[in-house]
Amino acid sequence: MKGMFVPHDETTVKDLGGGSSRRLLAWNDALMAAEVSFESGTEGALHTHPHTQCSYVLSGRFKYTVEGECKEMKPGDSVIVPGGAVHGALCVEAGTLLDVFTPAREDFIGA
Repeated sequence: MKGMFVPHDETTVKDLGGGSSRRLLAWNDALMAAEVSFESGTEGALHTHPHTQCSYVLSGRFKYTVEGECKEMKPGDSVIVPGGAVHGALCVEAGTLLDVFTPAREDFIGA
């Protein structure tokens, strides 16, 4: 399979409401990358999904919780969330996360 290049200026931002938005980047059935931006004070409520997720802080500060353990994260920090783990984040300072999922989140595609 050849590479699939996705120019940033050809992607679209989806307003998720409540002070957050998502931009899908490159993806295929096995892997998906997305930028998720948050205004200060926005909460990504505790939730779970079967996908393994890696979140990398591009900018801002977040209080990130995984299975009851909470850590403050700053630019350059990352976390792995196992599939099925309860997790969420509170944005302390406006910023953006790079979220990577395996397999791809079918619920994000076309939504």
